[in-house]
Amino acid sequence: MLRNLAAAVAYYLYNGFITHVPFYSIRHAYLRGILGFPIGRGTAVHMGCFFTGRRISIGADSVINRRCYLDGRAGLVIGDKVSVSPECYILSLTHDVNSPDFKAIPKPVEIKDYVWLGARCIILPGVTLGEGCVAAAGAVVSKPAEDYAIVAGVPARKIGDRQRGLNYAPRYFPLFDTDITL
Repeated sequence: MLRNLAAAVAYYLYNGFITHVPFYSIRHAYLRGILGFPIGRGTAVHMGCFFTGRRISIGADSVINRRCYLDGRAGLVIGDKVSVSPECYILSLTHDVNSPDFKAIPKPVEIKDYVWLGARCIILPGVTLGEGCVAAAGAVVSKPAEDYAIVAGVPARKIGDRQRGLNYAPRYFPLFDTDITL
């Protein structure tokens, strides 16, 4: 019970306060040191992001943009060189709609290298997004997407393919809560 209380306080402090501190080093130190999330070198977790669950890992050279919701209750793995645009929701837990006691159903999410999530897209529990996949802005992704697929819509459906051979790192460290960089 005390362990759960301590964890709740740690998440509350991050989600209520630390996430609004305008220094990447402080936010990243808290996520790594207090919440215990592996976060790769060169990754930027922007201000206003909300974290829940203990099983989150983020690879190297990735960007988690402003006001995203990352749910690691069932497990969330984000690869290297991933770009998560503002206000995305990534969920790893759902409920059985026919269960009389609203049974929780854990379904881990995996987002592989070079994935690009457009603004305000939603990734539902159990989804794997293949390498280089793009989920368009506003998409609701309820099924796995193959490598380099471009998916869009509600529910998301494949609308095209992305060019292979990607070789970039979406390094994006704006100052404070702006789009201004040095």
